Amino acid sequence: MGSIGSWSRHFSVPVLKVTSTFPLLNQLKPVTHLSTYKLDVFDVKKETQPLGSLTSVMAPAVNNKLTGLVAATFTPFTTQGEINLSEIGPYIDYLKEKQGVNSIFVNGTTGESMSLSVAERRDLAEEWCRKAKGKMDQVIVHVGCMSLKDSQELARHAAQIGADGIAVISPSFFKPSTADALRTFLHEVSSVAPNLPFFYYHIPSVTGVNILARDILEDVWELIPSFKGVKFSGSDLMDFGQCVSYCQTHWSVLYGVDEQLLAALVMGADGAVGSTYNYLGCHASELMSAFEKGNIVQARTIQFKMQELLSYAKKLGFDLGVNKQLMNELSGLCLGPPRLPVMQCPMSEALTIAKKYRSLFTEC
Repeated sequence: MGSIGSWSRHFSVPVLKVTSTFPLLNQLKPVTHLSTYKLDVFDVKKETQPLGSLTSVMAPAVNNKLTGLVAATFTPFTTQGEINLSEIGPYIDYLKEKQGVNSIFVNGTTGESMSLSVAERRDLAEEWCRKAKGKMDQVIVHVGCMSLKDSQELARHAAQIGADGIAVISPSFFKPSTADALRTFLHEVSSVAPNLPFFYYHIPSVTGVNILARDILEDVWELIPSFKGVKFSGSDLMDFGQCVSYCQTHWSVLYGVDEQLLAALVMGADGAVGSTYNYLGCHASELMSAFEKGNIVQARTIQFKMQELLSYAKKLGFDLGVNKQLMNELSGLCLGPPRLPVMQCPMSEALTIAKKYRSLFTEC
């Protein structure tokens, strides 16, 4: 990247009117127009056109827009490695009553979706939707597979069982080589459930597909009219920021790197989807609330505690198996072990991390 002095061309930044609970923003003069600023280092020119007001970044959902905290759920297994549907009801109650989480993202990476059969994913999705009815605001079912036909089958099924939306990850064995190829795949999945809100699930560290999420969003609504946003589980905050800047107001931009939540809120995230919100949900909600109120010191303090916990866990080899065993320990639920090739975590390791958690956080 060149120095600031080398920026000779202009660029455009859209500025929207926002009704915010962030005190620092409320001190500014209200903006009543959509403003396009043509900027270089020392020059600002302004052009305006009328625009209606928007809601705050973490305000209640409008027109069922997905906002706030979303738990990426673990898949309950028996000790014999079979899916355990009986644990889903208590799991939902725990999330709502103990963690204050009101939306869930099921059968995703945390849910070990790629280690499940299509039949298992159907059974799980149906049970999650059935038990969440009247308790959770939204259930988003991840339907991405290596096979287009499997993804389409799961998308049709999600529509039939009353899911609130579907999400699709990029195939990662035969990888799409361009943004256009991936958009076309996403379109083919969405086309079999055209009335169901559709989310692109961006997680390049897992898929190995290093296409910028912003490039995927380019004119995506023309191919996918049901498109409603992106679950951005990458650490590239420049790409994330460009997604926020580009997205339409009725879309949701949800961040998925829990240890960087505060940074994403500053960039304009509508909410967050993550595995640690299964047991850190109430604390992450406090972080969001503090940010809303302009209490950056409190928000940063909570974020630093989350980072300290995860940094400590990573030194012990934190992975999905460890994370799931930690959830078992902290929640009291019986979610079972992970499925191979993910190895079960030694109990001593989970107990050590749980002790660290309790040294940093009070009970919710």
